[in-house]
Amino acid sequence: MVWTVTTALFAVGAVAGVGNLVGIVASALGWADYWPPGDRSWEYYAHWTLSQVVNLSLAGVAYLDWNALGLPQPAAVVGGGVLFAVWYGAALAAGLDLGVEETKGLTGDLRTDGWYRYSRNPQYVCYIVATVGFAVMAGSTLAAGLCAVYLAWWLVLPFAEEPWLREQYGEAYERYAERVPRFVGPRSLSALTGDARSNADPE
Repeated sequence: MVWTVTTALFAVGAVAGVGNLVGIVASALGWADYWPPGDRSWEYYAHWTLSQVVNLSLAGVAYLDWNALGLPQPAAVVGGGVLFAVWYGAALAAGLDLGVEETKGLTGDLRTDGWYRYSRNPQYVCYIVATVGFAVMAGSTLAAGLCAVYLAWWLVLPFAEEPWLREQYGEAYERYAERVPRFVGPRSLSALTGDARSNADPE
């Protein structure tokens, strides 16, 4: 393999991303307390430092290896870009709804309304779609590889968080988990249609 700036950035991002993933998986399996940290411990700083390394690596790889796959243009850029922009914006909105501190993995209040009445993890649902959109927009095998690491994060993070949430909030979280799906499902649609009916009803 010939090392270039692009492949070096990919390697750095992959190592950081997989390192974070190992900590998240270990937490989900009950082997470690890496995520969520709950406070500003070394785990907090490690997680967010590694996350920023992956973010910067992906940005660099996408720029340097743009459309190396030769995807049809401008369809890939427009389609992927719209998916990314809309769903990334939605993820940010869901994060603000939860709270900045809680989104960072710090102890806070249990949120069960707003975006969180449709999914227990609306940020991750939105990030999954946004990540796919970014991979299509970039049109790069290397960028897609880093995006795959992100997708693994979004899918595994809830399993690391749920034991901690049960410990923090007890029966309140158990009742919430019984009512609202982990990602999305029929109950999400029921909540959406219920809101639509409520908005349509005259005062």
